[in-house]
Amino acid sequence: MKIDRLIGILAVLLQKDVVTAPQLAERFEVSRRTINRDIEDLCKAGIPLATRQGIHGGISIMENYKMDRTLLTTSQMQDILAGLRSLDSISGTNRYGQLMEKLSAGSSDFMTGGQSVLIDLSSWYKTSLAPKIEKIREAIDGCRELEFYYYSPKGEGTRRIEPYYLIFRWASWYVWGWCAKREDFRLFKLNRMDRLCLAETVFKKRELSWPDLEDERIFPGGIRVKILFDASCKWRLVEAFGAGCYEELADGKLLFGTDYTDKENLLSWLFTFGDRAELLEPEEIRQEVCRILNRMQKKYGESP
Repeated sequence: MKIDRLIGILAVLLQKDVVTAPQLAERFEVSRRTINRDIEDLCKAGIPLATRQGIHGGISIMENYKMDRTLLTTSQMQDILAGLRSLDSISGTNRYGQLMEKLSAGSSDFMTGGQSVLIDLSSWYKTSLAPKIEKIREAIDGCRELEFYYYSPKGEGTRRIEPYYLIFRWASWYVWGWCAKREDFRLFKLNRMDRLCLAETVFKKRELSWPDLEDERIFPGGIRVKILFDASCKWRLVEAFGAGCYEELADGKLLFGTDYTDKENLLSWLFTFGDRAELLEPEEIRQEVCRILNRMQKKYGESP
């Protein structure tokens, strides 16, 4: 859009003493004639620009013209840019890079060499996630319904929602929206969505507050577990639950206890430790582990 390009040109001029029209044309992927018209429009808007011919010539803001280059401190700006870079790490566009240039006008330190926080939200699924995120953003901005095929622990099928928020939490991306099937707000994981498309239907936004994303709300407890781990598992327990999540016994083993949300997830997680973990409680799930191991023994115990 032209207004975005004008703001971008102004941002460049605030950062550099002099810039040439060909340089601007290359950066914004337009013709030199378009840049000349943009410079005229900026002058009409009250920004006094000067042009000089020759080897060291170019376009600049007049020296006697003062502008507040930013209302933010360096640390505040760097925090904003760190967040923008994190979005750029999963986006299929360069909109965040362009926005960073606009926000950082007046100090190149914001862009290079001055950062202490780097966030990368990309994943193995970046190729499939980026188009979904762009489509969901378009739906949210335009109040368009979304339709997709969804895979969940309780089954699979087509869902139709009114999307309200894109959320990154629990190391994954989700969309929060009103589900027509459940007639309630639900959280949908993007990696479980397939055949995502924008519906023609435009919805009127419902009254809602910020979604309640407390772990207890999304992942209610109910299964109190006790597990005995080998000492070699300590780093995994600390990584997932923190340093105070276990009791170290005299023999070096780790007694771990927590509330778990779902039996299937508990079993899947437990089996990733192989024979380095023993489920002590609850007894009924311990018995189920025995039954699963017996069935696996029948499969793997037979010669091929």
